[in-house]
Amino acid sequence: MIYQPDEDRYDGRMPYTLCGNSGLLLPRISLGLWHNFGDVDDQSVAKEMLTYAFDHGITHFDLANNYGPSPGSAESNFGRILKEVFLGHRDELIISSKAGHDMWQGPYGTGSSRKNLMASIDQSLKRTGLDYFDIFYSHRYDGVTPIEETMQTLIDIVKQGKALYIGISKYPTDKQVMAYKYLKEHGVPCLISQYRYNMFDRQVEHENIEIAQLYGSGFIVFSPLAQGLLTDKYLHGIPDNSRAARPSGFLKESAITPEIVMKATKLNAIAEQRGQTLAEMALSWILKDSRITSVIIGSSSVSQLANNINALNNIKFSKEELQEIDRILGE
Repeated sequence: MIYQPDEDRYDGRMPYTLCGNSGLLLPRISLGLWHNFGDVDDQSVAKEMLTYAFDHGITHFDLANNYGPSPGSAESNFGRILKEVFLGHRDELIISSKAGHDMWQGPYGTGSSRKNLMASIDQSLKRTGLDYFDIFYSHRYDGVTPIEETMQTLIDIVKQGKALYIGISKYPTDKQVMAYKYLKEHGVPCLISQYRYNMFDRQVEHENIEIAQLYGSGFIVFSPLAQGLLTDKYLHGIPDNSRAARPSGFLKESAITPEIVMKATKLNAIAEQRGQTLAEMALSWILKDSRITSVIIGSSSVSQLANNINALNNIKFSKEELQEIDRILGE
């Protein structure tokens, strides 16, 4: 059956916000393909999640060249689904990818060099079947490559028509500033910055968010649920079908400490008082900050995706709720 998108997908349920100092609108919630879109995953479920997301106003899909497993398979699978169901809607989508982490063997299959980034974007475009990415990121600062080399490569990628905008991901504060300055001076400003941020990891609050705002970069968050720790999934042990139980997952059993479970349990009680799940509240807690352009969610099912989207229904917190959350997190 031919996919027909929901005609009401732009009815206002999904809010959009301008990304930094640009005219590009991004949905407050984006869908990330870090997990559950690789060769080890059910592609019929992957397709259902992508179409459900689009039907509910999620227009931004976030990839990277090494997403899988196997590395590259998320891009290939997305490209196949794009051709099958979204081909007539390409201009309604923001599709991003990244390069910089380990991808292929040898000295040129990782890092932030011009060699790696140029080869990587060509490979990613081929896997997805796209003519261009809307956003292409330097996935990390590798600690070796001069910032000037990496940023000039991103500029050239835009000038070659392989990406419309460029961004940085996980850059240390000093390198973040250097990147912004170089890009602005050379006429291709940094559209967006991607960082890990959640209730259990608030490091970016100290400087990164404010610096991005100061230089006109949008700010997008990944891992808002701390790989599932900020859900009710692990409050009573590790379920057999959970991310922590999978050998290919990034969340390890050792991360689920008694302290983490205690905090999650107390946060879950606040969420219940708000009429939310813990996952919904954790997302709402981030979305309450207007400086955050978008939050990238991951999902393993349509029901989980729907639950996460529900976070938009209540992003207001009382002063007392915020104080209690800070007290729990500070314990």
